[in-house]
Amino acid sequence: MSHKVHPKSFKTREMKDWMSRGFYKKNFPAYLEQDFKIRQFLIKKIPQGIVQDIELERTSSALKIIIKTSRPALIIGRGGKGVEDLKAGIEKVLLQVQSRLKNPKNDIKIEIIEIKNPWLSASLTAQWVAGQIEKMVPFRRVLKMAISKTIEQKEIQGVKVEVSGRLNGVEISRREWLKEGRLPRQTIRAVVEYGFAKAHCTYGVIGVKVWLYKGEKFS
Repeated sequence: MSHKVHPKSFKTREMKDWMSRGFYKKNFPAYLEQDFKIRQFLIKKIPQGIVQDIELERTSSALKIIIKTSRPALIIGRGGKGVEDLKAGIEKVLLQVQSRLKNPKNDIKIEIIEIKNPWLSASLTAQWVAGQIEKMVPFRRVLKMAISKTIEQKEIQGVKVEVSGRLNGVEISRREWLKEGRLPRQTIRAVVEYGFAKAHCTYGVIGVKVWLYKGEKFS
């Protein structure tokens, strides 16, 4: 039997950093619950298909939330109203766990980072594929379109897109994938970006996985 390892955890600390980092100390269980609820709130509040990553940084006096998105204007809103609404919602989420913290922190900072080319992001590509499948576009056409658009980018040396579930509404679920270029998934120094998304269709949920190979990195 093969041993499967998550692509992100496989390269954490060697090639990538943690998505939640900072000073947790003795408040680790409460802060971990806060992080989970903050991500849930932001995923529900922000429009789908535009967020690549949500990173959380905790200092001794503040909580910094970094949102990487391809459409920053939709999150910021007119006159920054969108960010203020997000801050108010996050403060309500934090109050649910605040009583269990020894030194609660109320200073919240939200930083929006723009992703100029969404086809260089595995997460945004997976979300695009999921959105097309939800619109009842045939999955094989979607796979070919996604691969053709990503492989056109100079930084991408290999791509693989996989979908699984009741494809096109058939009774028996299966897995289909297409690949182009190189994709060394077991090489530590290989920069392989992984993205996952779900397409919620009338006949069930379709899982979408995307791998993008961007060359090798020598430390």
